[in-house]
Amino acid sequence: MQSRADDWRSGDVEALLDALLQVETREEAAAFLRDLCTLGELRDLAQRWAVVRLLDAGLHYSEISRQTGASTATITRIASWLNHGEGGYRLLLDRSRDGAQASTASYPEASTTLSPKGGGHRVAPVKPPGAAR
Repeated sequence: MQSRADDWRSGDVEALLDALLQVETREEAAAFLRDLCTLGELRDLAQRWAVVRLLDAGLHYSEISRQTGASTATITRIASWLNHGEGGYRLLLDRSRDGAQASTASYPEASTTLSPKGGGHRVAPVKPPGAAR
């Protein structure tokens, strides 16, 4: 018998997980998620991921709330899952960080910055002094 903590792992959830593993590109992910979710659900998911990244960056709950519009209750719940959940947030934060480092490793003139609205990491080229713009 499944424990209460694992009762969400139904056959339908397993099929969804299998489908997610078939996604190969950002465009495929966007198409699948847009077909699967309402715009409100997508915004909620994106907001949660923004909160996770800002928590990981060490921002105070009130600043995260200001930047994302998430309530402090939502931020507290997300922080609890970040620190005591299944480890999925931490895994993907680490992979995101590793991916950003790998993508900038071959371009020493690039730096990684966090966008002010929590929109994720972006790689911005750093021009040497005197370089043409």
